[in-house]
Amino acid sequence: MTAPAPPSETLRAALAGLLHGLPPKQAAQAVDRLIANYRGTTPTDTPILRDRADVAAYAAYRMPATFEAVHAALEAFAEATPDWTPTSHTDIGGGTGAATWAVNATWPGDRAVTVLDWSEPALALGREIATANPALRDAHWQRTRIGTDLTLPATDLVTVSYVLNELTPADRTALVDTAAASAQTVVIVEAGTPAGYARVIEARDRLIAAGFRVAAPCPHSAACPIVAGEDWCHFSARVSRSSLHRQVKGGSLPYEDEKFSYVAATRLPATPAPARVIRRPQIRKGQVLLDLCEPDEHLTRRTVTKRHGDLYKAARDAAWGDPWPPSDRP
Repeated sequence: MTAPAPPSETLRAALAGLLHGLPPKQAAQAVDRLIANYRGTTPTDTPILRDRADVAAYAAYRMPATFEAVHAALEAFAEATPDWTPTSHTDIGGGTGAATWAVNATWPGDRAVTVLDWSEPALALGREIATANPALRDAHWQRTRIGTDLTLPATDLVTVSYVLNELTPADRTALVDTAAASAQTVVIVEAGTPAGYARVIEARDRLIAAGFRVAAPCPHSAACPIVAGEDWCHFSARVSRSSLHRQVKGGSLPYEDEKFSYVAATRLPATPAPARVIRRPQIRKGQVLLDLCEPDEHLTRRTVTKRHGDLYKAARDAAWGDPWPPSDRP
């Protein structure tokens, strides 16, 4: 029997047909306009995705990147809680549902899934795409205003990906507090920019104040040692580029790197990473330089050389965002 395709491939196949009949120039123009809206500095209280053409173009362009970023965050959380699998998942502001696909890729199998968004065209398209994934065919897609009036039933997992930037400060606070009151675990992903990191840190502080502990990426739940305004914590996920990506951005590389910031916080027992690689490792002759966030609330640079034996081999294989030292090291 042929093994089922992984969710990432199934998602790409489902997205491939979205732009059928939509002129390439129109799709590219829709993406350009939507990117400008999403990168704006003024929060909105109305949906940015207005109709199917908007949603189809933006989903084809952005869903793979959102999927990879959220999947990376969830995988880091799963490493800290290896014996836990969510039986229910609520995706707040989920749009076309990229985070639901990422949850399914992290924890295969069926669960109760609810996607909340204020854009009916996005929800409709998400529902359509989800028919390609058996684990998502019974998902509930609900139009809801994401803000101070948001209410949630109890759920194991809440995801909030690339949403906080769209909200006013009051709505951001309400969303995080509502998620904390309803879920065992909250995973928040934002763009890997200084502003995105600031929104993640704000949410992280509120979750900790509500009794959560940070499971990833931080090796502790104390204050972030990064000085705001001088640097920011973010990571990178590799994304295969579609023809629409290449049309909008130009260039010939078959991939691009999605930069993102995130926090995964939980009320569950969790074992955070001993330390976290927070920059791309620098490989030099006979040595590897690792920038680490340490459990003692400090940032350090460690030099691993050949005389460290197996640890040196592990350092050469280490990637930005990995725990350190790797848990499978002999």
